[in-house]
Amino acid sequence: MAKDNSFDIVSEISMQEVDNALNQARQEAATRYDLKAADCLIEFDKVKQLTLTAGNDFALKSLADIVLTKLVRRGVDVKALHLSTPEAAAGGHVRQTGQFIQGISTDIGRDINKLIKQTKLKITVQIQGDQVRVGGKNKDDLQEAMRLVKEKDFGIPLQFTNFR
Repeated sequence: MAKDNSFDIVSEISMQEVDNALNQARQEAATRYDLKAADCLIEFDKVKQLTLTAGNDFALKSLADIVLTKLVRRGVDVKALHLSTPEAAAGGHVRQTGQFIQGISTDIGRDINKLIKQTKLKITVQIQGDQVRVGGKNKDDLQEAMRLVKEKDFGIPLQFTNFR
């Protein structure tokens, strides 16, 4: 009897790398000449909520660009950060909030399941909390499923783990 092979589809980011990138962005914002007078502020709390505050729209856009650049350089996929639209804040400042998303939601898990089931491959798909497990007897079918999931953009970063 052939043994079953499987892999997990997960969406994870390194919060240590996020913290490092935000610290680098704070340092760059403090030293840039065009942002010194704009009262730029980068806040990050434990519930993965990012808040960018600046004195004007241009400074806020520059601050967001700095943050995204530093995230990319630290190896954090920017699909994990969902930024809201800028809004007016107290004292004539402008604020933009963002949320770091980890884990696969049930809706995206269903979309992944539907995509794999449409291929008629002999594999099983199970949604397990915030990850999706794909299993089957043939490794080639599993690799084909990986390729299909990589090609489609689900709006979040996806990684493949525990391939066995």
